[in-house]
Amino acid sequence: MTAASPQTAQSAGRICLVDDHAEFRQSAAWWLESLGYEVECWEEPKAFLDAMTDRPTEPACFLLDVRMPEMSGLELMDAARERGLTQPVVFMTGHGDVPLAVEAMRRGAVTFLEKPFQEQALEDAIALAFRSGPTVAAESELSVTPGALAYQERLARLTAREREVMDLVVAGAFNKVIAYELGISPKTVELHRARIMTKMEAPTLTHLVRMAVSGQVEEA
Repeated sequence: MTAASPQTAQSAGRICLVDDHAEFRQSAAWWLESLGYEVECWEEPKAFLDAMTDRPTEPACFLLDVRMPEMSGLELMDAARERGLTQPVVFMTGHGDVPLAVEAMRRGAVTFLEKPFQEQALEDAIALAFRSGPTVAAESELSVTPGALAYQERLARLTAREREVMDLVVAGAFNKVIAYELGISPKTVELHRARIMTKMEAPTLTHLVRMAVSGQVEEA
């Protein structure tokens, strides 16, 4: 199923949205079109792949649902890469799963949004994707960028214990599991997590995960 928005004189960019929920596709497309983006929607991942294979270098952002009956978002991104599609990817899910977010970003996703999310969060994610450009293979070495230096500076603020807690948080461990692993109380884990978020200047867990996986702080 494909629905394309009308061409605009000065488009902000093209969004390729793949999600199996019709109501969400409609509302998300309406919002993105109001921001000046051209939007194409697909219900079925395979239809999306077939359509984009004919135009592999087209500048666009792929907005992909994680959990779909035919193919998961992660599988879809892998299949897209196999076909030479390197457009930046933003994942969406209604199932808050930090390990899944980590895996998505390790595979090259720009970011990860948990449904329901605010319209501003979606707008920011899309803008970040277009700034990021084509996905670079995860195996490539990170260059020394201002974002990488900023990340190391923030990381240096953490105590050794906070680093241990952060590693477990990013891996998706619950507070009780972290407490057991480190031999501390769940309350102490909560305090460490709060300090980590402050010192790393991470407004959300997704931001913290993104920084930890990429080794970068997003440039304003």
